[in-house]
Amino acid sequence: MNQHSDVEHIFRHEYGLIVASLLRRVGSPHLEAVEDAVQFAMMQALECWVRQGRPDNPSAWLYKVAYRKLLTEFRNTQRRTQLLAEQSTPLQEASVTDAEIPLQGEMTDSLLRMLFVTCHDTIPVESQLVFTLKSLCGFSVKEIAQRLLITEANTYKRFGRARLFFENQVSALDTLTDADLVNRLPTVHQVLYLVFTEGYLSSHSDMAIRKDLCDEAIRLAELLSDSTLGQLPETYALLALMYLHRSRMVTRQDDLGALLLLEQQDRGQWNQQLIAVGLAYLERSAQGENISRYHIEAGIAAEHCLAPSFEQTRWDRIVASYELLESITKSPIVVLNKALALAEWQGPDAGLAILRNLDLPDWLERSYHWYAVKADLSLRCGELSSALEAAKLATKLAPSTNIKNLLYRRLKDCGLTPPSVNQ
Repeated sequence: MNQHSDVEHIFRHEYGLIVASLLRRVGSPHLEAVEDAVQFAMMQALECWVRQGRPDNPSAWLYKVAYRKLLTEFRNTQRRTQLLAEQSTPLQEASVTDAEIPLQGEMTDSLLRMLFVTCHDTIPVESQLVFTLKSLCGFSVKEIAQRLLITEANTYKRFGRARLFFENQVSALDTLTDADLVNRLPTVHQVLYLVFTEGYLSSHSDMAIRKDLCDEAIRLAELLSDSTLGQLPETYALLALMYLHRSRMVTRQDDLGALLLLEQQDRGQWNQQLIAVGLAYLERSAQGENISRYHIEAGIAAEHCLAPSFEQTRWDRIVASYELLESITKSPIVVLNKALALAEWQGPDAGLAILRNLDLPDWLERSYHWYAVKADLSLRCGELSSALEAAKLATKLAPSTNIKNLLYRRLKDCGLTPPSVNQ
């Protein structure tokens, strides 16, 4: 890892902790100023660490620089009066340099509390997700738009709505009740799931898979599972899902960085230690009577991890799991995955029949997933013209060059002349 990548990795890991800790110190109305200060600290790190080397405590360094920048901004605006009145010491350079750094446990508590604050039931869950991804996890607007299958303009609107609500919660980080935490836990799970998904199949044009995002999602989920509130079957199931998928990440790219399909992956390189951790979490998740989407998806991932080969996978069980998942989520994406699994079990005609009977929502028509699955199954059924038409649309809508290349190779390997990646 080069120095630039090292700085970005640390920043991604520390971003939410620093934002949450500073907000707890200066108050939620100053969210925009805090985010600007943390971004400024990142830019300073990119310049200073490359030249001077990484400090012994990167988190403390970033916190101090962000805090110093924040105080400077408050000096130069009308907001400074409120903040200056709250400081116990004069704002001299020495006091800023020696600013008290929150303990790791305090930063973690602030981060978890902010996760729950952003999941308030008076704002739409879509806005909650956008806000959390941007303000706590450091996602760009473009990344969020691609992952949620919405426009960037819509992303800005959702973020603005949530930020306005949050900035009006003056002491929200310290006033959450036990009932608040319980009611908002499902949305917190959903946010962590989305963070992991973005890392597992990144929409970033320069990197097919970002292991740091997956590891960050796992870290946050483990922090949640270590808290009193998070010790629940759903949390353990989510961790099982993350670990089982994470175990295969090293084989999802070839030596040149190109994405590989499941049947192309070298199972001998799957991380057995991570699989064991995932299976242990899956066992812990079996407590209680409720079954969540995370239980089902973790069960599907376990089937893949335990299968000796792609051909020996118990596709009947995977189809049954997708049918159960479909009854819970009502998601067309689940139907697409079920069609692919059914094609492996009963043949491509059975999978294609599901697509023909699917009531296609408008948003799915803007997704490359739909056209990629249609192209694959049409090709396997010998419907070449339909496969080529769908392939062109899938390639056009694919969010990254890596995914475009994967679609291109898939068609070429099956003997169909695919559209150009740049078409």
